[in-house]
Amino acid sequence: MTRREAREYVLQALFQYEFTKSVTDREEIQKRLERKSPSGEIIEFVDDLIRGVIRHLNEIDERIQSVSKHWELQRIASVDRNIIRFAVYEILYRADIPAAVTINEAVDIAKKYSTLESFSFINGILDTIAKDTRPKELKR
Repeated sequence: MTRREAREYVLQALFQYEFTKSVTDREEIQKRLERKSPSGEIIEFVDDLIRGVIRHLNEIDERIQSVSKHWELQRIASVDRNIIRFAVYEILYRADIPAAVTINEAVDIAKKYSTLESFSFINGILDTIAKDTRPKELKR
């Protein structure tokens, strides 16, 4: 299982959380991903993203809202909102992952699961947050 597939699973888990407010535990993650034979590292990555987003949800949503001019957070499509959320978590809390990698992954996942217009919107929000958070890393 790749990190891309792991992020896709995180998207599904966050989408579910948004409606049910129930959090998938590590054992359930392992069971659901069993057929993909994830490594322990991937299970850890998935668990960290899901729990990290939920733990820091208010801060993440405030960051998103601060840069999504003219868009209330709840007006952003749920799929897009949750892609942005896990990517913002990675940008803010996972310094081991380059911001450019996080943004590219989020954009590619948006291209797969959302509308044709969504990926550029997501790219813009994440790029702005990354430049504010990791300016030296993203100098051009």
